[in-house]
Amino acid sequence: MTDQPIKTRREGGILEVTIDRPKANAIDLVTSRIMGEIFRDFRDDESLRVAIITGAGEKFFCPGWDLKAAAAGDAVDGDYGVGGFGGMQELRDLNKPIIAAVNGICCGGGLEIALSTDLILAVEHATFALPEIRSGTVADAASIKLPKRIPYHIAMDMLLTGRWLNVEEAHRWGFVNEILPADKLRARAWELARLLESGPPLVYAAIKEVVREAEGEKFQTTMNRITRRQFKSVDMLYSSEDQLEGARAFAEKRDPVWKGK
Repeated sequence: MTDQPIKTRREGGILEVTIDRPKANAIDLVTSRIMGEIFRDFRDDESLRVAIITGAGEKFFCPGWDLKAAAAGDAVDGDYGVGGFGGMQELRDLNKPIIAAVNGICCGGGLEIALSTDLILAVEHATFALPEIRSGTVADAASIKLPKRIPYHIAMDMLLTGRWLNVEEAHRWGFVNEILPADKLRARAWELARLLESGPPLVYAAIKEVVREAEGEKFQTTMNRITRRQFKSVDMLYSSEDQLEGARAFAEKRDPVWKGK
């Protein structure tokens, strides 16, 4: 096992996070806490705009909870860190785009991590499942998220039976954005990240906050909150330099220069 279970690479406003725990990139309590610190710092660093999360190697993205660590004493209800399991699922106000580059098997808590991101790219041999049912446990976060991402009956099939989906079916049901050859995945993730890096960070923040809040509200309630500027990020956007810059750039027929202010 490597000394550092999580590797990071930073280039401009992009942060790449790689789970690197041979053989399967499973996550124990220590790794989860490290990931929480990384994504908290990503959230709070104004110079960082986009993150990519992927797994080391070609076989596993992440199978979720490290059962060997659990057998050795890691408590299932232990301290996962500031962001909950995998560092981002419970991290408040994470209003920056995150891309999952799924390089192989993505199941259990690993699928829950992918579902916590905004865009999912996957290799041609990627597979997806929620096998918790077979060990008598609940895929808790997936039970909340998956039925909101894909048709209810497909989500329940995965939750109740533990059935595996190949990448084509995952793409067909809509929780994988793109299928890529293995040697193209990382380059495409970075290409997409650079596109997002060039975009307006305050608009991204507003979109993510509104979408997240709308999941638990009635349509009209969310609409009323937007028009009354009761979302923190929306209010910041409409009183920002970037809002004025966007209008000026459009009028002057040039590319805008976003400051995130």
